Amino acid sequence: MNINICKINYDLDSLSIKVDNLLSILFQIKELKNRSLAFRSGCKSGVCGSCAVRVNGVEKLACKTKIKNNDIVEPLKNSKIIKDLVIDISFQEKSLKNTKTYLKDISKQTITQKDQELIDKESNCILCNSCFSACPVYEVNKDFIPPFTLARAYRYTVDKKQTNPKYIIDSIQQNGIWDCTLCGNCNMVCPANIDIKGDILQLRNKSAQFGYNDPKFNNISSDFNTDFGFDPNGF
Repeated sequence: MNINICKINYDLDSLSIKVDNLLSILFQIKELKNRSLAFRSGCKSGVCGSCAVRVNGVEKLACKTKIKNNDIVEPLKNSKIIKDLVIDISFQEKSLKNTKTYLKDISKQTITQKDQELIDKESNCILCNSCFSACPVYEVNKDFIPPFTLARAYRYTVDKKQTNPKYIIDSIQQNGIWDCTLCGNCNMVCPANIDIKGDILQLRNKSAQFGYNDPKFNNISSDFNTDFGFDPNGF
């Protein structure tokens, strides 16, 4: 079996490599063939998200991915490549801080099981950056807030412990929820099955409650042409 990793072809059969999941193969290649091969790993069980890569152009967790002959393995997109499959993830902390996606003014209300279930899905985000890599918006807007950050923003705006979600809503208006194309790529590659697209739609609804609307509507002139080819007073 052959696989191509960062434009280097490896014949796994000739190296006597045991074909298991992709992450185990990366470790075997590093041990037997290429000591300089760089990649990230952590829990090896799909919990930490650190081993995310692209396989045949689709974002996957290496520890959960079985490979086929002639598969192509590449680093995630939309980030600076440090080496081989390792990308710079410094944008994560910056993005989460800028959008204030955390509890600020904590409520003393009693939290029920139903309240907890409301944020369970989004709390499962493992920051693997798969959604960030799959998002097409970055081709035209490098300042777009990462999808995982918007999902976390939703998580904290509906958290009953949050007494004032407006500061989060304020932070996601520019280069945020209104710039999303709602293509659903983020949903398709999320290993935690978070409905990020749905979260963004909910955030748009919540933004409207705070007086915000799609800025694209502001560019529509209120004096648009209403001449439909007849005189309504002519009857």
